[in-house]
Amino acid sequence: MRAAYRVAQVRAAEQALIPTLPPDTLMLRAAAGLARRCQVTLRDQGRVYGSSVLLLVGPGDNGGDALHAGAMLARLGVSVRALLADPARAHAGGLAALRAAGGRTVTDWPGRTDLIVDGLVGIGATGALRGSALTLVERLALLDPRPPVIAVDVPSGVDVDTGDVPGNAVRADVTVTFGCLKPAHVVGPAAGYAGQVEVVDIGLRPWLHGDPALRVAEAADIAAWWPRADAGSDKYTRGVVGLATGSPGYPGAALLSVSGALAGPTGLVRYAGAAHQIVVPAHPSVIGSARVADAGRVQAWACGSGLGTDERAQGELRSVLAAPVPAVLDADAITMLVDGTMSGELRRRDAPTVLTPHDREYARLAGEDPGPDRVAAAQKLAAWTRSVVLLKGDRTVVAGPAGEAWVNPTGSPALATGGTGDVLAGLLGSLLAAGLPAVRAAVAAAYVHGLAGREAARSGPVTSPDVAAALRPTLAALLG
Repeated sequence: MRAAYRVAQVRAAEQALIPTLPPDTLMLRAAAGLARRCQVTLRDQGRVYGSSVLLLVGPGDNGGDALHAGAMLARLGVSVRALLADPARAHAGGLAALRAAGGRTVTDWPGRTDLIVDGLVGIGATGALRGSALTLVERLALLDPRPPVIAVDVPSGVDVDTGDVPGNAVRADVTVTFGCLKPAHVVGPAAGYAGQVEVVDIGLRPWLHGDPALRVAEAADIAAWWPRADAGSDKYTRGVVGLATGSPGYPGAALLSVSGALAGPTGLVRYAGAAHQIVVPAHPSVIGSARVADAGRVQAWACGSGLGTDERAQGELRSVLAAPVPAVLDADAITMLVDGTMSGELRRRDAPTVLTPHDREYARLAGEDPGPDRVAAAQKLAAWTRSVVLLKGDRTVVAGPAGEAWVNPTGSPALATGGTGDVLAGLLGSLLAAGLPAVRAAVAAAYVHGLAGREAARSGPVTSPDVAAALRPTLAALLG
């Protein structure tokens, strides 16, 4: 697991650490890590000595990091020039170090440049870029061809704590961040501006206190959490998942959700719905019935994908909500919660519930768009519904009702096609039935689903059956 911390937590850690170190130690550690990454990029292009680097330098410590890194590069024979956004407020120590090493300042964009370092604004900036920093970022965006860009700590122009991009921002190829990840590296549109993110250890981690703003699962976490059969397992002890999905108008949703569930860790899948006469011939291992009440005992339900919103569908949802087992509520099940007639049943549930809205479903349910802070939006809905919320998107956010938040790093544009959410709901229901706690089940399902989308995309344009088919090879590779 990786963790991302808010600006206030990082600042507090820095203020606690700095007095224990000689002057400028923290900045020099950061600059050394930045300079090393610049060398790697230059070497990949063919040479370090004799190459040309342009520093875009703002006021404060972010600009100081860039200037000190520039000085280190200059001592290696790199031609380093610094374009100062605000010369009167440039970091004095960093500027002196750069000049002493043979670097120089310029007042306009130079000709040939092999690498650009974005040191305009750091984690202390708020709001959209303005003034000379905005002018420089606009100019950078027009460069053609554009050399590689390395951002210092965060790309200039992003909102560090939310991952929003309120205006123009630097699109970095690499972001070198110091001490820990920040939310802008992993969530929201800002994550797409960060490029490859490299964390430089500057000794900050022992001084970071409180829960992180976000957790990011890694492959090892998912593999460790994933329920596995052992010598004493049978189909019932592995878990039985029920699926209340599909309808006469949308039988494909039933097939897709069942495909997702069958790829999961449970030992038995029960399908309850209008499409049972289609599902069972397609998947002979599935036990079919017409209604939730007739399905038999299950350890979790997945409900809503293609279910419809008519009277029959409402009755099925009420039956799922009344069941004392974990439940995934997807698509039409979420729509049926909007008018509030079932909010009491939802909030009174003792068993875990996972809601899986996309942005439009979130807006209908919450009465407002997720807005620029998707993590806070998911946490707000989770607290209000007493549920785990899986807010779908390129960087899917999972929030628990107690405030815990995760972001999925495996999202893919390939998943932006009809029916992939049905596959996810079935897989998530299977994980819940196998006994995985709701937050972990949501995180694991999103992670594997994202990997399957990437795997399916390797063969060309993706459909939801392709994603379902890719789940098994994806899991085989992940679980070893």
